[in-house]
Amino acid sequence: MISTAIRLARVGSRSELAAAALMGVGYPCVMIAALIPSLWFFAAAAAVTYPADWYLHQKGSYLVNRLNKVRAGLPIRFLLRQLLLVLLLAREGLAETNLFYAAVAGFLIFYGLQAPQGALATLIRLRRTMPVVTRNVDLNAVRIPDAPPNALLRRSGEKMLHLDIPAMAGVVIAAGTGKHVIGYAGVAVTLALGLLYTAVLVPYLRRNRRVPGAAAVLKGVETWLREYQPTVVLYFSGSDDSAYQVNMWLETMEQIDGRPLIIMRERGMVQKLAATAVPVICVPGGMHLMNLDLSSVRVALYPANVGKNIHFLRVPTMKHVFIGHGDSDKLASVNPFSKVYDEVWTAGRAGRDRYALADVGVRDEDIVEVGRPQLAPITSWAGAPKNPIPTVLYAPTWEGWDDNPGNTSLLLAGENIVRRLLEAEKPVRVIYKPHPFTGIRNKKALAVHERITAMVRAAAAERAVDPRWAGEAAATQSDQAEAKAELAHIQARLAELSKPGRAGGDESEESRVSLADPERLAEIKRLRAEWNDAYWRSCGWWEHRVVTGSEPKLYDCFNEADGMVSDISSVVSDFIASGKPYAVTDSAELGEEEFKRQNTAVRAAVILSNSAEELSELLDAVADRSGDKLADARRELRRYLLGPEEPSSIELFNAAVRLLTAKAEARNAGVEQRVGGQIIGELDPESETPDAESQESTAVAR
Repeated sequence: MISTAIRLARVGSRSELAAAALMGVGYPCVMIAALIPSLWFFAAAAAVTYPADWYLHQKGSYLVNRLNKVRAGLPIRFLLRQLLLVLLLAREGLAETNLFYAAVAGFLIFYGLQAPQGALATLIRLRRTMPVVTRNVDLNAVRIPDAPPNALLRRSGEKMLHLDIPAMAGVVIAAGTGKHVIGYAGVAVTLALGLLYTAVLVPYLRRNRRVPGAAAVLKGVETWLREYQPTVVLYFSGSDDSAYQVNMWLETMEQIDGRPLIIMRERGMVQKLAATAVPVICVPGGMHLMNLDLSSVRVALYPANVGKNIHFLRVPTMKHVFIGHGDSDKLASVNPFSKVYDEVWTAGRAGRDRYALADVGVRDEDIVEVGRPQLAPITSWAGAPKNPIPTVLYAPTWEGWDDNPGNTSLLLAGENIVRRLLEAEKPVRVIYKPHPFTGIRNKKALAVHERITAMVRAAAAERAVDPRWAGEAAATQSDQAEAKAELAHIQARLAELSKPGRAGGDESEESRVSLADPERLAEIKRLRAEWNDAYWRSCGWWEHRVVTGSEPKLYDCFNEADGMVSDISSVVSDFIASGKPYAVTDSAELGEEEFKRQNTAVRAAVILSNSAEELSELLDAVADRSGDKLADARRELRRYLLGPEEPSSIELFNAAVRLLTAKAEARNAGVEQRVGGQIIGELDPESETPDAESQESTAVAR
């Protein structure tokens, strides 16, 4: 019932639902109290709406966004409350008093102050916005000043509106007590605070507080590019939810041969980028990107097929390569758009064969098998559960952009899978890690995800009080408490290290101060490894878990699990690197034979129907090596999908980079020679004028 109400109200939690309910009831009560009139009922109802409204804004509630769309945004709600107070005064017979006039005049003047305050805040933000955002790029020569205090500009409009509280409270108290001086004082305080807030913003418009113009910033970037001379670029564009697609390539870029550079297109994505030593330049404007001097770049790598790739594909002096963000049998892995690239790099032979079967225009000679360097953190299976009971990971993919039933197991089989795992005769631990995109297109998928989350958490709560596990819980209580304390300490330290420079700096200031610091990055990586270890120690090996967000990472869940249930996606291909048993759901009900024929990655999997009746075969395999009938098939499939174990993937990847760099150099030298020869021929005054016969033969040749 509550989950249905949360979904209908477009809020994200029970607390948000409570705040939405208070706000929804509070405003009508304020209006009723003004009409009755009832001064203290008005005061109580108005007092409820302030914190409820504030909480929903702090949480970034979708409900607040919807209210803005129907012209019931925050400024309107504040104005409505003020107008209802004026109505209350009139209904109380105070319309002819000085208090009434003071309240009306005060609210009008305060409303007028919001325009210059909002304009100043907006202008400061605009003049602090650079045409690029950078990380690990030395821009000290640009002289970027410190950002204004975060308290001044963060949610400045909301802060200004809330300054009406002294006036509202003062007028209500004055009307109730008859001491009008309290109302005058409240109005005066509100106006004084509004004027002060506006005044303190003015100094930040001075020239020495502003970021230099776009020309100066771009010149600084160009100077750095000439000095650094990047040779390999990872180019990425995408939504905030797709940050994982670029983050998975960061360690590979750090190990790449040459001078790497990451170019991004969306400002918001920079904040979601994991810590890296690789220089990063975010260029939102296509014109600015096309004017950057990237003549030293020889190889451009693309993790995603998106429209903005065209802004970079137009550069002929570099070779363009689609590397993708996963290796799977999904149609996205053989996108016809891939033929615009000079080469397509796949993990193993399976990727090459997919393109051949799809026949989408990608030539076999343009495909290079480079392995999957990102899979290095995945540990190999020891052949037996790492804990007294096996852990099974359920990692379904999302619903996709169409309604193909084969996209995800979540809709038709998800609840059956989780229920059978939770109710297995021999107990297992369940880790549920959904895809980050789950529910963004199909609300039914979101509803199923919420039900599965509730199932897993309810089962975890039941197991916590089950006598069978009480002894284990008591024995590990102190260790878990120690691990939780360690987690808190690590998180605090990571928060300090995650953003260089002082707290509250904006993206322009961070571009100035975020230079590569090997010691800081090494500490971040060490702490992240320690965090992951402490996370799993902070919970019992028998405790079911729902894992969302960026931490723990998917590969960390792989290492914790003894088996996995998933769908047709790169998750399956990556998990095969572990050598552990896995199951894949035939949600489209193609039948086992046809399902295996169409999807290479499931040829060594336990195939599940939507009822998930076949899960016992997977559970037998993870519990006892002798029950694992597909171990040999998985080893063979691993080589086919992911390439050989020797040489390593990073060696194959770097070899491909070097070879393509040589091709780019040869192409550029050839063009330069041809263009240079043509110009010399045209400009050499001593060259003979072609006779008529040679002109005719040239024309025929053309």
